[in-house]
Amino acid sequence: MTLSNRCVKGTVVPPRLPDSRSGFVIDTHELSRRAGMSKEVTLVAQAPADLGIEVIGVPPGSPVDLDLRLESVVEGVLVTGTAVVRLQGNCARCLDEIASTEEVDIQELFCYPGKETDDAEALRIEGELIDLEPVLRDAVVLELPFMPLCRPDCAGLCPECGANLNLDPEHGHAEPIDPRWAGLTGLTELKTEPKNKE
Repeated sequence: MTLSNRCVKGTVVPPRLPDSRSGFVIDTHELSRRAGMSKEVTLVAQAPADLGIEVIGVPPGSPVDLDLRLESVVEGVLVTGTAVVRLQGNCARCLDEIASTEEVDIQELFCYPGKETDDAEALRIEGELIDLEPVLRDAVVLELPFMPLCRPDCAGLCPECGANLNLDPEHGHAEPIDPRWAGLTGLTELKTEPKNKE
């Protein structure tokens, strides 16, 4: 979120119009600032870059299915609905690629220009346009697993050789040798000199 999207009580922030070519920018002109007016919006937009975390996220350009309801209220426009995104990443244990579909809930109030609010993070309607991209980012990132797994019982990788333990559950190594005795590993038997008989 940029400063141009924020509204702070008693502070004038210069407006920056959202890019109307973005699939996440919606025109609210039909709601005409009359409380109680609403409209349904269903659209498919392309996912922006960097939507996710290091190990899992939404591929840039992949489709994002939005099913929304825009409702005019006294303070602005309330947006509620869902977004369906495609996720790609790597399992945190075995590093295999994983892919899934996630539905996230969206709910955000966009303030009318000139409306004061105590919420420093509130979003503004700019020139009758609202930009859902920062809302989608917040919703998706909060739903992402901190440690994504290919399956709940993923066995991970062998800490010694890196083998995938899911593919070879019986994988194992010989008992480790105490480093204090490592120098003796080449000796197979103890040789002693016979005593001379007198």
